[in-house]
Amino acid sequence: MKKKIGWLHLWLGLSSGLVVFIVALTGSLMVFEEEIDSFINPEFYNVPSIGTSKKSLDYCISVLEKDYSIKKISRISTWDDKSRTIVITGKNKDKESQIFSMDPYTGKVLGTVLYRDRFFSIVLSLHRELLLGDIGKIITGVSCLIFVFLLLSGLILWWPKKVQNLRQRLTVKWNSSFKRVNWDFHSTFGFYSFLFLLIIALTGLVWSFDWFEKGLYFLADGAVKKVSLKVENPTKIDPKLDQKSFYQNIYNKTDSIFPYKGNIQIRIPSDTINSIQVLKEHLDISIPDQSSAVYFDKYTGENIEIRPYASFSRGDTVKRLVYPIHTGSVFGYPTKIIAFFVTLFALTLPITGLIIWLGRKKKKSNSKIV
Repeated sequence: MKKKIGWLHLWLGLSSGLVVFIVALTGSLMVFEEEIDSFINPEFYNVPSIGTSKKSLDYCISVLEKDYSIKKISRISTWDDKSRTIVITGKNKDKESQIFSMDPYTGKVLGTVLYRDRFFSIVLSLHRELLLGDIGKIITGVSCLIFVFLLLSGLILWWPKKVQNLRQRLTVKWNSSFKRVNWDFHSTFGFYSFLFLLIIALTGLVWSFDWFEKGLYFLADGAVKKVSLKVENPTKIDPKLDQKSFYQNIYNKTDSIFPYKGNIQIRIPSDTINSIQVLKEHLDISIPDQSSAVYFDKYTGENIEIRPYASFSRGDTVKRLVYPIHTGSVFGYPTKIIAFFVTLFALTLPITGLIIWLGRKKKKSNSKIV
């Protein structure tokens, strides 16, 4: 049985090695996305100076409409931190998504980039779909499933036959030959990182396969049907109301409904059916991405529905934990550092595995010659 598992481990590892390398490399970058991006583009995150009062969101939007020919706003992101900029995403005259960083105190644009040209947009697309769209998504999904098998089979292959050999399997003989060090590095550190990589791989499957996400809801709620994040807009025809503080009022209402400290994000639907969703993240909770939601009529600005985080089903709660667990941000920097190092190690696995295979192949060739 172990021999058959070893054969599958070898050939599945070789077939998925390149994809695993790319996904692991991009994944390690995504762990510290905000930190890296703020270092590369500081103007997107911090204002030059903190003012005494802020411009309204509607004023900022009017600047984009006038100076940058933005036709439709899709997302407005604000932070509780007074030193942070506000980030607004909208469609330009060429119907491309463009991201703007603005000083909330002056309404000045501090930086702008097309979404498709943003460094981490490219990294994310590589990570999830290899820049190949739906086909790439299938490839990364299947490779992720294979990687889960490789982790489990690797544990079986690592497991010593005798207890007295356990110590040997838990250490790397650095003073040994390159071949032995490579094998020890592959198997020993593979054991130490097994649980972390398994969690990262399994949570990653949520973005690849609907059946996996439905299975998550079934385990948590006993049903595969999840609650829709969208709410249909009650007003079907735009009454063309003159509302100069439309988005600022929505922001203020959400802030008063959920009076805790938090970041607020306004999501405007691209379709003509659904309403505006506003999320407020609870910053006093140590685990990130714990947000409550309010829905507003996109024509009148009237409050339609309030969904506190406490009202979410166990399935929705678990789903919201998937992203921070996957990226390692679930418990802040300690888990982010762990996620960073284990994903860096994961990208070495196809390389060290290939070296092991080439060494065995060479050994077999030499034995045939003799």
